[in-house]
Order: sequence, then C-alpha cells, then structure tokens
Amino acid sequence: MSEVIDIFINTLKDLWFESGLYAMDWRSIVMILISFVFMYLAIVKGFEPLLLLPIAFGMFLTNLPHAGMYHPELFNAETFSVGAVLKEGGLLDMLYLGVKLQIYPPLIFLGIGCMTDFGPLISNPKSFLLGAAAQGGIFFTFAGAAVLGFNAAQSGAISIIGGADGPTAIYVASKLLTGGGSVTIGTIALAAYTYMALVPLIQPPIMKALTTKKERAVVMEQLRPVSKTEKIIFPIVVTLIIALLVPSATPLVGMLMFGNLLRESGVCERLVKTAQNELMNIITIFLGTSVGATTKAENVINPSFAKIMALGVLAFALGTACGVLFGKIMYKVTGGKVNPLIGSAGVSAVPMAARVSQKVGAQTDPTNFLLMHAMGPNVAGVIGSAVAAGVLLSII
Repeated sequence: MSEVIDIFINTLKDLWFESGLYAMDWRSIVMILISFVFMYLAIVKGFEPLLLLPIAFGMFLTNLPHAGMYHPELFNAETFSVGAVLKEGGLLDMLYLGVKLQIYPPLIFLGIGCMTDFGPLISNPKSFLLGAAAQGGIFFTFAGAAVLGFNAAQSGAISIIGGADGPTAIYVASKLLTGGGSVTIGTIALAAYTYMALVPLIQPPIMKALTTKKERAVVMEQLRPVSKTEKIIFPIVVTLIIALLVPSATPLVGMLMFGNLLRESGVCERLVKTAQNELMNIITIFLGTSVGATTKAENVINPSFAKIMALGVLAFALGTACGVLFGKIMYKVTGGKVNPLIGSAGVSAVPMAARVSQKVGAQTDPTNFLLMHAMGPNVAGVIGSAVAAGVLLSII
C-alpha cells in the first residue's frame, strides 16, 4: 500500500514540476498581463482589432511556459532551416515561416491594392510629393537610432515604424534582423501596430501646432474625374518605374499594384473578392498570431524595447510633421490652394490618416470636405513607405 502511495505522490510531483505553473516566472506573468491589455484595446476600444487581437493572443500563447508552440532558436540566421522547422517546430513555428520567408506582407499588399481606389492620387499627382515628404520621419529616425547604439540593421527596422505601415515594418524587419539580439520582428510589429492604432490621438496635436486657422480652413478645388484607362495604366507604370529604380521595393509595390490592376480591370471580380476577403483574412490571422509569438518576455521586458517604442513614436511624429510642413510649402507655392492638413495623411495608415485630416479640417470649418483630397497623399504614403523600405534594404 505504501508503495502505491509513493508512486502516486511521485506522479503528482512529476506533474507539478512539468507544469506551466511551476515554470511560471514574473516575466511571463507580466507579458501575459500585457497581452490582456492589448486584447482589451482591440476588443473594447477597437484599436486595429483585426491585427492587434491576433498579435495579442500570439503573445499570450508564446509566454505560457512549456506550451512549445514557438521556438526562437529555430530561426537563428546561422542555423535556420525550413526542414528543421517542419520537423521540430510547433504550430506557431510553422505559421512564422510565412514571416521569415517574407510571404505574408506582400500578400497583405495584394489585398490592400484590391481594396484601394487610386483615383484621388491619379487626379492630383502632386500628392506624390506629400506622400514622399511624410517618409522623412523614417530617415531622421534611422540616424537617431544609430546614435542610441543600435546597429544599421536594427536602426533600419526601427525607423520604418515611422511609415505607419505594419506589413512594411514586418517585411523590413524580417529582411534585416537575424533572429538574435534585443530587437526582434515581434517588437517592431508591436510598436508599429500600436502607433497605427493611436493615429487619431498622435496626429491632431502636431497638425494643429504646425498650421494656422487660416491654413486649416482652406477649401480645395474638386478633384477631376479619372478615366478607367488611367486607372489601368497607372499600376503598370508605377510598378515599372519603381522596379527599375528601387528593385528591393518590387515585392511590396508589385503586389500592391497587381491587386489594384485586378480591381480596376473589371474582369477579375472573383479574384478581387478573394483577395479582399478570404485571402486577406487568412493571412491576417497567420501574420498577427505568428508575429505575436515572437514577443517573448526577454525581448520586451528590457531597456531596448523602451527605446524602440520611443523611437517609433518619434518616427511617426516626424513623418506627420514632415508631411504637414511640406503641405505648408505647397500652400505657399499654389497661392493658398492646398490645405496643409492633407500632408499629415502622407503616412501609410490607410484610410485612418485621411480621416484624421478630414476631422481636423472639419473642426475649423464643418463644411470643408478634405477626405478625398487627403486620400491622394494617403495612397502615395503606402507607395512611399514601400519605396523607403526598398531604399533601406538597398543601403544596409
């Protein structure tokens, strides 16, 4: 009888020592609580829920001790092997291959292209300048990150947060980061999507501080109609030009323009619906969950992550400021025909940044309708952030 009791007690001890409760430390508890905060922001506050909720749950899963769903050591640059991941990895390791191999971000761009009307940009090509100006925050922050001690690859991954474009940030980080060190794809993605969700809070104070009431009240002329022929030619020409000038940007820009060509051709309705809905939804789940899995406690609870968050908001604020300031230059050059507020939409958060331009303009003049004018720089910002990513990948 005593032997049976001993076996029972030893079994209970083994179960306890192998349980997640025994292995749980304060860092894991903190990360799980942080994941709950992000779930709250996504569900209750509606902050970018389609990606923030999967990221938060991926963070929750990866910080549960002994869950065995994600193994960062399998993705070390020197030893990485797809075969090893398929043989030894867990579920989230399998999904993360789409990030590591740069598959998910271009497919997200395909869906964005299918959902986006480039008409306002084609109607007002000057919007390209505003979209380009808003990428200034990326390059200023690249220099700032280097000053703070980050290497070139880490600085490039951090600075791209300023484009307010989550897929681009993930794409650049997956290209530049080797899998070791304090800067990871997960921390970059977490910062990028956090600030994308906070666009309505971060941008308005900057916009109001840099413009006068007179400038904010400018009513712009109605955009000209854009023909179907122009809309079909545009994605082809843009892909050709960017692929020749910045080849590194081709995967993102090419898929963005391919999606838009499917949309505007009018002959691929089934493909457009699939890219907009089923494909986009599946990739969003895989991307968000697997990226969230990389936010292990040791990568987040450290001084480097605080620096990443600080540099991320700096990059975003500088990008907004650069767009608004260039808008003020266009206001002067055109004799007051351009409302500088639309320059803030040059960051890549589509269509949220354009809506913020509309909202701030309406606060000055409720009859002023800036949304369609702001969509031009907003779409240009998507292209601009992809080009900026290509430039960084080329020079690093």
